[in-house]
Amino acid sequence: MPINMDNVVIGIVFTLVGVVVGTICLVLAAVLTPKLVNMLTPNINEEKEILKGNVAVARYFGGIVQAVILGISIIIAASIIAGIIG
Repeated sequence: MPINMDNVVIGIVFTLVGVVVGTICLVLAAVLTPKLVNMLTPNINEEKEILKGNVAVARYFGGIVQAVILGISIIIAASIIAGIIG
């Protein structure tokens, strides 16, 4: 089966669009997630607690931010792979 260059170009375009959109989503998630966690926990000031050395708050806060970034990264990888495979 010969390779159709139109399909290759379309695959490359979809991959590049996925990379750009995914990168924008990842940056927005990394910026907005800490603010969202702060809004959802109004009685706790995470930044001050972390500066005071509260390890429990640091692990909780870091774990949530890490989970969101990892989830967005998996979505980005899936869109890039879908663009490559077609």
